[in-house]
This record gives sequence, C-alpha cells and structure tokens, in this order.
Amino acid sequence: MSKSAPGVRYAEVERETSETRVNVTLDLDGGTSNNVLTGIGFFDHLLQQFAFHGQIDLGIGAEGDLEVDEHHLVEDVGIVLGQAIAQALDQEEQITRYGHNLTPMDDALVMVAIDVSGRGNLYWDVPFERERIGDLATESVQEFFGAVARHAGITLHLRKIAGNNDHHLCISLFRGFGLALNHSTQRLERKSSSTKGTRG
Repeated sequence: MSKSAPGVRYAEVERETSETRVNVTLDLDGGTSNNVLTGIGFFDHLLQQFAFHGQIDLGIGAEGDLEVDEHHLVEDVGIVLGQAIAQALDQEEQITRYGHNLTPMDDALVMVAIDVSGRGNLYWDVPFERERIGDLATESVQEFFGAVARHAGITLHLRKIAGNNDHHLCISLFRGFGLALNHSTQRLERKSSSTKGTRG
C-alpha cells in the first residue's frame, strides 16, 4: 500500500512478506526528523546518518526473521526505501539529476555518484575486512544499496578510496549517499536535465 500527496515530495510505502514487514515514510524536503527502528542497532544508526545528511524526513518501522539472520530485513528496507524515493519524485518535475561527492570519516574516504536516470543499477567497489559490525553483516550493506538503486530507478556508484576501519567506511557510505541524493533531487527551473528531454 502506498500514497503520496500531489505537489509534495512525500511518500509512504508498506511491504509485507512471509519474512518481513516494512513501512517507510519519506519527505525529500524535510530534514528535521527521523524515526528509525529496524531491530538492528548499527543499521538504524546508518539510516539516521543518511537522513540527517540528506536533509530528509525519514520514518522506518521494520520487523522480520532476525532469528535467522538480518539479510531479508535489510534488503526489504532497501526495496521499500527505493520505492518511496521513486514515488516522492514527480517524473514531470525537473531536478538536478546528478549528484556526487567524496565523503571522509576519519581514515575512511568513499566516492558516491548518483544519476536519477530511471535505470536502477548499483556499481559497487567497497571491500570490507570484517564480516560483521555489531549486529549487521557487512555483506548486507551491498544488498541494501543494490535494492535501493533498483527500486528508486537510480544509477549508483559506490567506491572505497581509502580506509581500514569498516565502521567508518559504512558511515561514509550512508552520509555520502544522503548528500548525493539531496543534491541530485534539487529542483531545476530550466526545462530539462537531459539532452533527450527526459531523465533517460
């Protein structure tokens, strides 16, 4: 079930499967509040970093089969968040479309680049040394971003430039993604952000 308000870059999306139940509310023009509760403490922290640096109002409530592992829940949060981003963006409204940055966190440095193209793909080059950070498997980070990219319809490049601390790398990724999404979704006054006349 989903809904959005005309003229307001807001969306609410729900997804329920045999393994998970996820609800996401999102306002691309918010930036004053976030309420994230997935049952995975470090994942909650990362999503809050994304919302704060992306200047997005974000609400996420999620529960799932964490007694098995967190894979289903993390991926499904990515799916629903991606769907909410796609809904919040009016395809007739012209936006900057592109966003990129180099985001540091102490020793860690990552490159993030976004094209809000309608073609959802993740291009990933972020090797981790650790298998887990707290209660989050590091392999689930790639699954999350892949799900977001596919369902938001964005081309997303994530690359590690430097760093040995995987905790810092994860924070850099989520902060950088928020910053790049904020920049790429800024409204434009000119007619088109593409030489083709569409975002494609």
